[in-house]
Amino acid sequence: MYAIVRAGGRQEKVSVGDVLTIDRVSQGAGATIELQPVLLVDGTTVTSEASALAAVKVRAEVVEETKGPKIHILRYKNKTGYRKRQGHRQKHTRIKVTGIGE
Repeated sequence: MYAIVRAGGRQEKVSVGDVLTIDRVSQGAGATIELQPVLLVDGTTVTSEASALAAVKVRAEVVEETKGPKIHILRYKNKTGYRKRQGHRQKHTRIKVTGIGE
């Protein structure tokens, strides 16, 4: 059984036991969160109706908070002496899917 869930602005394919990295959530390590399913595949049955998916819960446990790679941003204009350096590091959360079901 697997489900396609909405997590952090993207859709991810998950099944029980999967560990995935999503955009940061406010809960700390050890907390349990629920993800919104978009599609559910149970063997031969595919469920995509919103009314049926409202009863399905995808539970995950927060494992840790991490950071993405450093991104360097440099702006430069020729002949004017304008230079601007900036950096960014996105915050992520690693979660482990613990259950899919009612």
